[in-house]
Amino acid sequence: MFRKFFALFLFLCLAGFTAAPADAEQGGRLRAFLEKRRAGGDSGDDMTRAVDDETGMRSSLSCERMAQMVNKRASRKPADKQQPDKTFKYGEHAAQALDVYLPSKPAHDAPYPVLFMVHGGAWCIGGKDMGKVVTNKIARWLDKGFIFVSINYRMLPDKADVVAQAADVATALAYVQKHAAEWQGNPDRIIIMGHSAGAHLVSLIGADAETTAGFGVKPWLGTVSLDSAALDIPEKMKVKHAGFYDDAFGADETFWTKVSPVHHLSKSSLPWLGVCSSTRKDSCPAAHVFAEKAKALGIKAEVLEEPRKHGAINGDLGLDGDYTDAVEKFMAGLDADVKARLE
Repeated sequence: MFRKFFALFLFLCLAGFTAAPADAEQGGRLRAFLEKRRAGGDSGDDMTRAVDDETGMRSSLSCERMAQMVNKRASRKPADKQQPDKTFKYGEHAAQALDVYLPSKPAHDAPYPVLFMVHGGAWCIGGKDMGKVVTNKIARWLDKGFIFVSINYRMLPDKADVVAQAADVATALAYVQKHAAEWQGNPDRIIIMGHSAGAHLVSLIGADAETTAGFGVKPWLGTVSLDSAALDIPEKMKVKHAGFYDDAFGADETFWTKVSPVHHLSKSSLPWLGVCSSTRKDSCPAAHVFAEKAKALGIKAEVLEEPRKHGAINGDLGLDGDYTDAVEKFMAGLDADVKARLE
């Protein structure tokens, strides 16, 4: 009996040994993934992607839990940061700050158009200096003669609801318009961008241009929304969604409409490009609904579907290739000076 069990054990060991090479590639990918997780990284951007791809994974993950996980990663390995040329406060709260990156040897003379960026992170995490927010964008556009501005804003852990966050974005934009000339920027040539939660916020203020005027904001050239599925909030909240949407939008249907970009569209809304990940279930359908309603009102609106994951929609923008070219085509269509710099 012992010999039979030993023979079976030996057979299984040999079978496992011979099968190992076939699994080596998969095992290598798994090890690489775990090592990347241990090493930390870009905080909010990767975390949001993990819960917002409509995969069903971590659907109950809350804002508080995400913040704890991100802070733990950051304490293990602080991320390398791009150093801005200038940093300014646009409000009294510590989060109300913005970084300004200036052209050093631009191909075109001043005054420079301004690209204004709002980071994502589920309305509760993230930051203006994350690599995916800044790195490839400044590498692409500073040399072409653009100023790049990246902002922080109060978030849910700061006791700031989505209305307050949108107000911060508008206040920061008014600050840039007021002071751009001091940096050799052109306050009349500003394009705003946002990713994920930031894409929701820029789409909201772009749709509701009349309200933003109350913050001292003048109309800007246009808005680039980088992969937000939160364009019709009542529709989003009535179907299965990640837990952090409940943190951001609660259960009040009146509030849902108040912070829903599609419900604020009017003939005074500004031009809009919705970049969406075709790897997700809800991002592109939401973008098309928004764009069709905008176009019906006579607003310039386009949708760019990209077969990239949520984080890559942000991080890859600025890299050479069809994706960046397509976004630049929209930008060029907004203004002749912008077009000349992008050609």
